[in-house]
Amino acid sequence: MSGPFSRHSDHLRLAIRLTPNSGRNAVEGLETAADGEVFLKARVTVVPEDGKANKALILLLADTFRLPKSSISILSGETARKKVLRIDGDPEDLEEKFKKFLKA
Repeated sequence: MSGPFSRHSDHLRLAIRLTPNSGRNAVEGLETAADGEVFLKARVTVVPEDGKANKALILLLADTFRLPKSSISILSGETARKKVLRIDGDPEDLEEKFKKFLKA
């Protein structure tokens, strides 16, 4: 994965580091882990129980990047802070949306 995302034929995979039970909902930019892996940082106000924080994350990303909620799913890390999401759609268009957001 170069950066927090990788392109596939019909979707984009996005690496996220989620902070639940935060004071606000926000997508905060990039973070590089000690091993060099890059994540998009996000925080939600919801507690991490019964998948509530994951649902809040999907809603936050859908609102922030103007995507349908149904196009976002969790591939791995459902119970971890570090997650990999699958975002269905044209990978080039999706990558451009994320890059524009990160430059702003």
